[in-house]
Amino acid sequence: MVPIGLLEGTPNITGVLPPVRPSGPSVRPRQEYERSLRQCTCPACGHHVAVPFLDPDRQPLATLAWPTSRREAEQMPRLPLEFVRCVGCGHVYNARFDYAQVPYSDKPNLMFNKGTGWMRHLSHVCDLLQEHLSARSTVVEIGCGEGHLLRTLAERRPDGRYIGFDPNARVDTAGRFEARAQLFDASLHMAECRPDLVVSRHVLEHLVNPLGFLQSLEFAACCLGAPTWLFIEVPCIDRALATGRTVDFYYEHNSHFTTRSFTRMLQRVAAQVEWVQTSYDSEVICGLARLGGGREAVDFAHEAAGFRETSATGLTTICHQLADLWASGRRVAVWGGTGKAAAFLNRYGVDADRFPHVVDSDADKADTHVPGAGQRIRPVEYLLDNPAEVILIPMQWRARDILAEMERRGITCQQILIEHQGRLIDFADGVHPY
Repeated sequence: MVPIGLLEGTPNITGVLPPVRPSGPSVRPRQEYERSLRQCTCPACGHHVAVPFLDPDRQPLATLAWPTSRREAEQMPRLPLEFVRCVGCGHVYNARFDYAQVPYSDKPNLMFNKGTGWMRHLSHVCDLLQEHLSARSTVVEIGCGEGHLLRTLAERRPDGRYIGFDPNARVDTAGRFEARAQLFDASLHMAECRPDLVVSRHVLEHLVNPLGFLQSLEFAACCLGAPTWLFIEVPCIDRALATGRTVDFYYEHNSHFTTRSFTRMLQRVAAQVEWVQTSYDSEVICGLARLGGGREAVDFAHEAAGFRETSATGLTTICHQLADLWASGRRVAVWGGTGKAAAFLNRYGVDADRFPHVVDSDADKADTHVPGAGQRIRPVEYLLDNPAEVILIPMQWRARDILAEMERRGITCQQILIEHQGRLIDFADGVHPY
C-alpha cells in the first residue's frame, strides 16, 4: 500500500482539499466524450486515450523568454497549448508540446521561492532523505538548480559524495559538492556515479516523456545490480482541479501531475514504492521508490544483445555463402518476392544481377518487382520452362507447403536452401525445426 498524505512540518492552510466539481452539467452524453477522444500517449502512465481538458490556445513562453522590451515581449512566438487529460490515470499534458521550442540551453529555469513555508518544506525533504542515507552515501541530483538541497545534505553528512547535474544552473556548491553543467544520461552516469540515492525535483513536468526517463533510471539500476533510492518531486494540480485554477497550464510545463497520476507513474517504474505524499499546502507531490530490484529487464537486454551478435555474424556468413553460390554458376531461383522474402533479399544483398530469378505462389504478384532488390516476380510456372538447380526459400516455415506445391506442379530442383541459425542450410539434410 502506498501511504498518501501531507508531509509533517509543512504548512497546510486549508487542510483536506474539497472534491473536484467539474463545471457544466453533472452528466454529459456518452457520445460527447466519444467524439472528443484523442489517441495520444500519456507521459505519466503510457495510456493512449485522452480527452480535451482546456480549449486550445496559443501563448508565448512564460518563464524562459525574459524579453527586454515591450516590443520584444509583444512579438514573442505564440506556441500551441492543447491540454488533454489521460482517461487511464488522470494526468494532464499538452498534446502539442515540442521540447525543441523551449530554450533550456540558453536560460536557466530557476524557481524563485525563499518563503518560510518553502524553506521549511525543503528542510523536511532533507530530513526524509537522511533516513535513507549512510554517512558515506553517494547522492546524485538531476536538475540541481542553484544547489540548495545538495548543500544542505552535504552539511549534514559531510563524508558523503554529492553530484549535481544541470546544463544551465547558477550552482553555488559552497565547496561541498560536485556540479556538472550537463544533462544527466542514465546509460552513462548511473554506472559512473553508482548513486545510493537519485533526486529529481521539478524536472519531470518539463519533459516530453517523464515515464521513459524514470524507466531508463530503473533499467540502469537493474544493470548495476545495486538497488538505488529514487526521490521525485513535481508540482501537483489536485488543488487546481478542485478550485478551477488555470494559471498552472503554460507551455514550459508539459506535464501536470495529480496524486493518482504521479503514484501510477512511480508504480509503473519501481516494484517498491515507499511512500507518496503531498506538501507545501498540497501544491507539490513527492515520492520515494526503490529502483533496481528486478532482473527481467536485464535478461531481455542480454537476449537482445545475443540475437544482435548472432545476426551480425550470420549476415557475414550468408553473404559469403551467396557469393560462393553465384560463383559456382548454379542456376538459383528465390521462392517469394514480397514481405519477409523481400526483407531477406534486401538484408543479404540478393541483387537482380547475380540472382535474377524470383517466383511467388501468389499469381497476383506476377510482373511486379521485388521492393529494393528489383527482380521481376514471376509465377511459379516459370520454373517449368526455366528450371533451377537451387531454390532458396526465405520463409522457412513455408518450406513444406512449397515442397508440396512443387510436387503438385511437377517442379524439381537439386537442392532447397533455407536460413537457419545464421547460415544457409540444405532443407533435406540439415537439422532444423521446419
